Amino acid sequence: MEELGIYVHFPFCVKKCAYCDFLSGPAGAGTIRRYVQALQEEMALLAAQYGRLSVSSIFFGGGTPSILPAEWTVEVLEALEQFFQVQEDAEITIECNPGTVDKEKLKQYRQAGINRISFGLQSVHDRELQLLGRIHSMEQFVKCYKDARAAGFSNINIDLMSGLPGQSMEDWKETLKQVTDLQPPPEHISAYSLIIEPGTPFYGQYADHEELLPDEETEREMYEWTAQFLKEKGYHRYEISNYAKNGYESRHNNYYWTGVDYLGLGIGAASCMRGVRRKNTENLQFYIQNLELTGTTLSDIQIEEHVLSETEQQEEYLFLGLRRMEGISTTAFAARFHVSYDTVYGQVTSRLLELGLLQQQGEWISLTDRGIDVSNVVLAEFLQEE
Repeated sequence: MEELGIYVHFPFCVKKCAYCDFLSGPAGAGTIRRYVQALQEEMALLAAQYGRLSVSSIFFGGGTPSILPAEWTVEVLEALEQFFQVQEDAEITIECNPGTVDKEKLKQYRQAGINRISFGLQSVHDRELQLLGRIHSMEQFVKCYKDARAAGFSNINIDLMSGLPGQSMEDWKETLKQVTDLQPPPEHISAYSLIIEPGTPFYGQYADHEELLPDEETEREMYEWTAQFLKEKGYHRYEISNYAKNGYESRHNNYYWTGVDYLGLGIGAASCMRGVRRKNTENLQFYIQNLELTGTTLSDIQIEEHVLSETEQQEEYLFLGLRRMEGISTTAFAARFHVSYDTVYGQVTSRLLELGLLQQQGEWISLTDRGIDVSNVVLAEFLQEE
């Protein structure tokens, strides 16, 4: 059966965090309600264009999807099941921020068929949470986590962030230790390093004050210790920033990294279907108002449509696939693009192998530890190949 992933963007949150540059922000209940209805109109248009596609992964992201009343979230899921053929074993994930869910809401999620939760914890230290602008405390997170387990969730991810202003190595170790000491421990951990993004409050505070951030040596130590510690705790690293217990790798993530088709719904959401990339408008009112009109088409809410060339598809396959620890398969590349891997990328691969930035075992090519450290540089080498 053909695999397909669906991403649904909920651009709403209680307030913007100090580091966040995502397409999100606060909104009133009336706007959120209209948005939920607009999402369903977009689903109808997609189903009219592509037919009743079979879906094996659904991801509710944001923003903070969990600020919606549970009934509205369930309504969106039921609409997806109406317009698409959602497989019985589909992975259905919702991002939740502690403090925006309770036992009853989590129970409603689980009963509706949502089977994976991703909690945006970031840190176990309340002072770091306050610095980040998070709305929850560690105590609130622990309660939410226990409530999720009680509601029947057996697949939970926790997002964590290192490299925070004033964060010490011991602070980071304590975060990972407390998270892995949860009972039962989370099945999946995403451990990201803070990036100071232009346009965020953090950019104004820290872009010209790098001395307030952990130095490069400390960040490297955090990075290396994370991989070793989580390995000892039974997590295998399957992507640069993602760790999972066996069998709990994120299907949603893997679809992006392996080139499986996906549809994005909502403002700013991107789709890549059958070699065509599309992106929706980032204007919330424009999106809602257009989908409330009779006769609206998909092109009325999209700001970008690009047919990927063969070269672009190959570059994307390499660029995303090499993020995974497994790397990319030269056999799969040849089957997908009907040309041998060496014909297209043999020269650049040989150079990177000699530099110790790539390694090869049989048909599999992946980044070395050193290559991971400079992954952006390595991946750019493939983007330059024409």
